[in-house]
Amino acid sequence: MSKRAWALVAAMMVSLIYGVSFTIAKDVMPMYVKPFGFILLRVFGATVLFWLVSFWAPKEKIQLQDFPRIAAAALFGVALNMLTFFKGLSYTSPISAAVIMVTTPIIVLILSAILIKEKMEFRKIIGILLGLLGTGFLILYGKSAANASNASLGNLLVFINAVSYGLYLIIVKKLMDKYNAFTFVKWIYTFGLLMVLPFGWSEYREIQWQTIPAAILWEIAFVVVFTTFLTYLFNLVSMRELKPTTVAVFIYLQPLFASVFAISLGKDHLTWVKTASAVLIFVGVFLVTRKKS
Repeated sequence: MSKRAWALVAAMMVSLIYGVSFTIAKDVMPMYVKPFGFILLRVFGATVLFWLVSFWAPKEKIQLQDFPRIAAAALFGVALNMLTFFKGLSYTSPISAAVIMVTTPIIVLILSAILIKEKMEFRKIIGILLGLLGTGFLILYGKSAANASNASLGNLLVFINAVSYGLYLIIVKKLMDKYNAFTFVKWIYTFGLLMVLPFGWSEYREIQWQTIPAAILWEIAFVVVFTTFLTYLFNLVSMRELKPTTVAVFIYLQPLFASVFAISLGKDHLTWVKTASAVLIFVGVFLVTRKKS
């Protein structure tokens, strides 16, 4: 496979893992682990994994002037991104959170045009709008009822997360062009760990490990290893070959994968609405990711 094909597969894997994670994270929070305590667990676990893996990675020295960009990537890609998402998810339903996340491609499209002067092709705009239409259709007519203690606040926090992630995709692109991913991602997570520590420490200390069922412990491990560590690796692979707008459009697949996961567990069922939404989303993703001839 070509490097671009690998990048597209990596972006697809990120959406698949995140789609499954909406339900898994909701199982853990807030009954067993509170949102900010869970974030601290995620970031600490991923930081350790990235430092371990970096010992086998190519040795490069980061220039001093690039550390402010790394700190900004940590703020928008780790701290603000995760804190607002998990707190928002604890207030709203998994499906609502997945839907709001699909505003990210539109945000990235606007930010890319403003900040890095990325040219907006008509084909990409149509693809993004089709994906948005398919996702909106899935949410409005295909959703199931879910518990939401404060949906409006939760939805606002998830939207802030979407804007934050959009900024991260643009900020990290210049680091990708300059360094090997393992050179800087360990630093992004180290800075991110320092940023989330004051928010998560008290909730982390409240965790009653002895009362947590084995199944929930496996779900916590999944979120640390797959949803945090592996998705960031896959994201960096895709960012090296693809534009931020192309990477962002894969977020449209998250609600689709979330629905498929729910159906496979018998928690949901397939309808013509879900099928039509899937077609619109895949056509949208195809238009955005198709390389110009």
